[in-house]
Amino acid sequence: MNPIVPRPSPLATDSDEPEVSCELPLISVVIATRDRPDSLAICLDTVLAQDYPNFDVIVVDNAPATNATADLLRTHYSQVRYLRENRPGLAAAHNCGLAAVTAPLVAFTDDDVRVDPNWLAAIARAFALASTVACVTGLIMPQALDTPAQRWLEAYGGFSKGSTRRLFDLADYRPADPLFPYTAGRFGSGANMAFKTAILRSLGGFDPALGAGTLAMGGDDLAAFFEMVAAGYTLVYEPAAIVYHRHRSDYADLQRQIYGYGVGLSAFLTHCLLARPGRLLDVARKTPRGLVYLFGTRSPKNTRKAADYPAELTRLERRGFVAGPLAYLRSRRQVGRSAPGLPIMEPTAP
Repeated sequence: MNPIVPRPSPLATDSDEPEVSCELPLISVVIATRDRPDSLAICLDTVLAQDYPNFDVIVVDNAPATNATADLLRTHYSQVRYLRENRPGLAAAHNCGLAAVTAPLVAFTDDDVRVDPNWLAAIARAFALASTVACVTGLIMPQALDTPAQRWLEAYGGFSKGSTRRLFDLADYRPADPLFPYTAGRFGSGANMAFKTAILRSLGGFDPALGAGTLAMGGDDLAAFFEMVAAGYTLVYEPAAIVYHRHRSDYADLQRQIYGYGVGLSAFLTHCLLARPGRLLDVARKTPRGLVYLFGTRSPKNTRKAADYPAELTRLERRGFVAGPLAYLRSRRQVGRSAPGLPIMEPTAP
């Protein structure tokens, strides 16, 4: 099915628009997957059709129940590197892929998206904006909005962060947001993110106690974005780097997703505190405004919801938010970690 939302027009160029070097940097694309070979094949076909000439692809098979993904790559995608990570969790899978990357830039996407042919080229241009850029995120648009559940996800906020390029850091590009930088959801989403490999590794990669497939249910991407900005680097949201996401069509799936967003958000905030306890006063000072932003009926986050947006979904998000801190602590114990920032683990051979 073709995306129902039209592709944004290319950004206007001027003398300040950076040019990608003639020596195009190698970009490794990491795709984590779990028992969805049909969806993965669609994603891979679009990734391999990139206009950008200098990239490789790594697929991380995360705690699979079958050999279907390995068989798919062996049969149809021999040019794609296959890794198997038996520890469940999206962050663990991303760390497995990150450990295998040799390129200076690494881009992550999910197995339920289609990527635009210009995706990697737009990412490379964004990294060329300034030497301080260490992370680039991009526009995520829906493949279809055929069901109420898909439309309600967009009403909730979806994955799109708008059609305007934005830069974020602690100095020149600090937004007028009293909750910054803890509102990491405004930076982007994990289905469309890229990093300077060495810097991501130096910050510990992804917290494996966060993310889909863990008790925390999410927040691994938010934590990575936050740590980049908190460390003094620049993050660029580049809407010309486009992927198309297949939203869940079933309402029961959406219920679980929204609850998971609530869990993941407060789990991410708990990560921020445990990673650096000195942040406690800053977080405590910003918590009242944060709660109003998240759940206030007049908050910009909630006023855009359609009249038919189910109140049950808002209640589920709140319940998840309350459950998140304990879920994160339990997840940390489950993955055998003593503190955020675990060194990157080596990948498991197929």
